[in-house]
Amino acid sequence: MDKDSAEPDPTRQRNGVVEGLYGEFTDSLNAKVRYSVSLTESSLAIQNISSSPGQDKLVFNLTDCLGCRAYKVENEADVGAFFTAYFYPFKRRWMSTGMARQKVEQCFRVALVQDPLTNLQEAERWARAIREASIRQIPRRHGVVYSEVRRPCRVMVLVNPQSGRGQALQLFSGHIEPMLTEASVPYTLVITEHQNHARDLVRETDLSQWDALVILSGDGLLFEVLNGLLEREDWEEAIQTPLGILPGGSGNALAASVHHYTESSPAWGEELLLSCGFLLCKGLVSRLDLVSVHLASSQRIFSFLSLAWGFVADIDIESEKYRLVGAMRFLVGTLVRLASLRVYQGRLAYLPVKEALQPGQGTKAHAPPSTPQHSSLCSSLPCGPNSSPNQNSRHNHSTNSNHNTAHNSSNNAITTMRTEPQPANQKGPPDSLLADLEQPVPEHWTVVNEEDFVLVLAMFQSHLAEDMFAAPGAAADDGFIHLLYVRAGISRLALLRLFMAMEKGAHLAIDCPHLVYERVKAFRLEPLSPEGAITVDGEMVEYGPVQAQVHEGIARLISG
Repeated sequence: MDKDSAEPDPTRQRNGVVEGLYGEFTDSLNAKVRYSVSLTESSLAIQNISSSPGQDKLVFNLTDCLGCRAYKVENEADVGAFFTAYFYPFKRRWMSTGMARQKVEQCFRVALVQDPLTNLQEAERWARAIREASIRQIPRRHGVVYSEVRRPCRVMVLVNPQSGRGQALQLFSGHIEPMLTEASVPYTLVITEHQNHARDLVRETDLSQWDALVILSGDGLLFEVLNGLLEREDWEEAIQTPLGILPGGSGNALAASVHHYTESSPAWGEELLLSCGFLLCKGLVSRLDLVSVHLASSQRIFSFLSLAWGFVADIDIESEKYRLVGAMRFLVGTLVRLASLRVYQGRLAYLPVKEALQPGQGTKAHAPPSTPQHSSLCSSLPCGPNSSPNQNSRHNHSTNSNHNTAHNSSNNAITTMRTEPQPANQKGPPDSLLADLEQPVPEHWTVVNEEDFVLVLAMFQSHLAEDMFAAPGAAADDGFIHLLYVRAGISRLALLRLFMAMEKGAHLAIDCPHLVYERVKAFRLEPLSPEGAITVDGEMVEYGPVQAQVHEGIARLISG
C-alpha cells in the first residue's frame, strides 16, 4: 500500500469511465465521509474528499487484491448498495523485522439514486471491474511457466483435523474460508477421518467435478493425495489436477517452500497461512517435480518433498510424542537425538546431474551451477598433488568405471537401464534411470566410499520444515534431487551448528568437512545397520534398500 499526495483529477467524469473508472462514494459506516475512488489498470486509489483539500490518498496495488464483492444489506429503508475490495499487501510486522501480508478491507456505499436496483448494479459494476483488473495483475516470476486455474474454480478442500496441534479446522474457518469467500471461490470441505482416507478418495472420485484439490494439513496428507492420483487408471490426466497446499501441520515444508519461491521474506505460523491462502486464491499453477521411490518389497511410492535416513529420520519419528508443541517438536527432537548421537552403516550411490545430461543440454536458468557443491572443496576432492593421506581420505566417492571415463562422460546420452517392460498393473511414469534393486548400480553412477553416516537426506524442495531451509538452490520443478549426507566423525557441537545454520540456508557455507552436497537425478541407499528408520515426506516406510529417481514437472502446484 502506497501513499500519494496528488489531488483528484477534476477533469474526470463523475461516476463515469474516462481513464479506467472514477466514482465518488460514502463511507460504509459514516455517510458524512465521502471518498473519490479511481480504478486504473494496475491500482485502486482512494482519497477522502470530505476533509481538507490535499489530504494524502491511499493507493492499493491490484497485484495484492484478492477479490471484490457487491452486496446489499438487509435493510429495506436503505436504498444504497455496497462493494468491498480485499487486499493483502506486504506491510511491516508489528513486533519484528521484515514484511508480511496483512489483510486490508476497503468498503464503500453506493447511493447515486433512490432506486436500490440501480445502486446495486453500479456496485456490481465496480466489483466486477476490480476483480477483472486484479486478475490481469497477478504477479509472475521471470522464467517460470504458468497456467491458471479455471475460473470460476471448483475446489475440494481436504482437512486433517488431527494435524499439527489439532487446530486445522479452526485455521480453515478463521482464515481460509473467509479468503475463499472474498475471492468468490466455491469449495467443498472434506474432513479426513482416518489414515489413507484422502488417498482412497482421490483414487476413486470423479475428478471432472473439481478444478483443484487443496490440502490443509501437514505434508503427510499431500503424500496421500499424490499417491492416490498416481494409482488411478487415468493417472496421466489425474496428475495434472492443480494441487494447493495450506500449512496446518507441524512441519509444513512444502508450504514454506512455496512461500520461499515467491522471493518473499520468510514467514511462519499464521503469516505463512495467509501467504499460501493468497497464492491459492490467485490461482497461478506451476509444475512440480515428483520422485518415484522403490522400496525393498518392490513397492513404489511417489514423493514430493524428501527422503531421510539416520539423524533426520530419527527426529521425524521420535518427535511425534511432542506433537502438541507444534513446530517446536523438531527442536526438542533434535536436542534429544544429539544427546545420544548414532552412527549408521550403509552404502550410498547416485547419478550426478552432469552424468545424466543429454548432448548439448544445459541446466535451467534458475538452477544452481552444474558443478557439485560441497561444504568445502576438500570434502570431496583431493587438495592437490601434495595432499597428505588425511586430505586424500576426503575424496569420498568413486565410480564403478575408471576415473577418466566417469568424469568425461557428461556428453554421452544415458541409456535406459530398465530393460524389462514395466508391469502392466504399475501406474505412473517408468523409471528409466534405475536398475533393479537386486542388481549393481549402473557403472556410470558415483559410489560413495564411506559406509559410516550420521545422516543421508535427499531434498526435492527448498524446505524440510518452516524453519529448515535445507536446499537453498532448489526449485519446485528444477528436475534435481538435492542430496546431502553427513559422514561419521562429526561432533555434537558441529552437528548442532550445522542445523542452526540450516534455519537460514547457510549450512553449505560453513565449511563443515563432514557435510557433502550433490545435485543428482537418481540415488540408491542400502542400510547395513540392522535397526534404523527411513522416512519419505516425513512418513516412515519399510526399512531396507531404497532407490529413487526424479520425474521433472509431472505434477501441478498452485503457487506464485
